[in-house]
Amino acid sequence: MGSFGPRQLVLALDHAVSFARDDFLAGPSNESALALIDRWPDWPARVMALVGPHGSGKSHLAAIWAEAAGARVLSAKLLPETDLPAAFATGALVLEDVAADGLDERALFHLLNLAREQEASVLLTARSAPSGFKVGIRDLASRLRAIPAVVLAPPDDTLLRSLIVKVAADRQLAVDEALVNYVANRIERSFEAAHAAVARLDEEAMRQHRPVTRALASELFR
Repeated sequence: MGSFGPRQLVLALDHAVSFARDDFLAGPSNESALALIDRWPDWPARVMALVGPHGSGKSHLAAIWAEAAGARVLSAKLLPETDLPAAFATGALVLEDVAADGLDERALFHLLNLAREQEASVLLTARSAPSGFKVGIRDLASRLRAIPAVVLAPPDDTLLRSLIVKVAADRQLAVDEALVNYVANRIERSFEAAHAAVARLDEEAMRQHRPVTRALASELFR
């Protein structure tokens, strides 16, 4: 076993991503989803879905709603082994990462039935609309088709740049426009990519005892 080097120590001190309401950056790509979260409990249906690609902010919005609604948060992968009555103890539930692939249809059908019986609020997050899932249980298919979905797009260029600036500020890093533009043009358009890029810059700057500059970015994001 080797000893920890400077890089490992820096990584061990990494900043946790905040899912607080004040830390969510709104833009055209997510404004309808944010509006849905903010209008609860005045929802068009008790069960709603947030749909969007990886890194579009679904989990952050779900966490904001869970805080406001007192909701439990459950991964869809754990659905088959979950005590659902206990999960609905607060009358609100987030079911994260619902996907047609590997879906336990009976468990999800039971969840939706229980939500209806208890008049509970449920927020699903998924990469594609549950209404389009191909399922074998006919009644489940009709339930899924009835779930309204609010779609999130990846952050647009303006939002991505604002996100890079904000994440840098959270780490007490001063960044200029040239650096922000350089990084924004070389990462995928997602919340996660922006956080990861700034973390990488911060870690490398500390490791090399250098300021965070465009020159450093050009070495890391060629």
